[in-house]
Amino acid sequence: MSNNCTKESLLLYAVTDRAWLNGRTLYEQVEEALKGGATFIQLREKTLDAETFLQEAVEIQNLCKKYNVPFVVNDNVDIAVKMNADGVHVGQSDMEAGDVRAKIGASKILGVSAQTVEQAVLAEARGADYLGVGAVFPTGSKDDADDVSHETLKAICEAVNIPVIAIGGISKGNVLELKGTGICGIAVISAIFAQTDIEASTNELKKLTEEMVNGKR
Repeated sequence: MSNNCTKESLLLYAVTDRAWLNGRTLYEQVEEALKGGATFIQLREKTLDAETFLQEAVEIQNLCKKYNVPFVVNDNVDIAVKMNADGVHVGQSDMEAGDVRAKIGASKILGVSAQTVEQAVLAEARGADYLGVGAVFPTGSKDDADDVSHETLKAICEAVNIPVIAIGGISKGNVLELKGTGICGIAVISAIFAQTDIEASTNELKKLTEEMVNGKR
């Protein structure tokens, strides 16, 4: 694979959310997550105007480079291309994976959300580098999130050759329940960014995720 998307880099995938800034900047929060051991950062913005989003994305991408961690933009393919992000993550309702791949080029990371084996296999065929599958637990952060059973998660992992990460309602309290599903990591929002001590929470969650991934045999 020509980009820096590896199973190891997908271990602890942090998705930003400005809901929990509490007077801090997103940049500060992302840096705390990186210090705590986050291995991948996705910038997810639903409300910022394009200019502010672009500026923020460039700053956070530079921060990720400092920590040698991949940086992708959620949904906004145009901004990802404009700022030369490491890649982009799209959902099923966003631009079709094959079109995104054509737009970002062969060397960029393409992540795709999937809820079924059929969606997963199609995304891989259309050029996805990894899949985000969920919600694997009930979640408050995405109203339309479809629940995915752990059986389906396992079936998706078995059906594709690209790395799969689980997303949705994962916390340090339930991450070990995902042992044996075949995933190579987890994507979290509130389990990192809603915590008072982001660095310590990230560090603890990373250790548990390593235990979950390595304990699957």
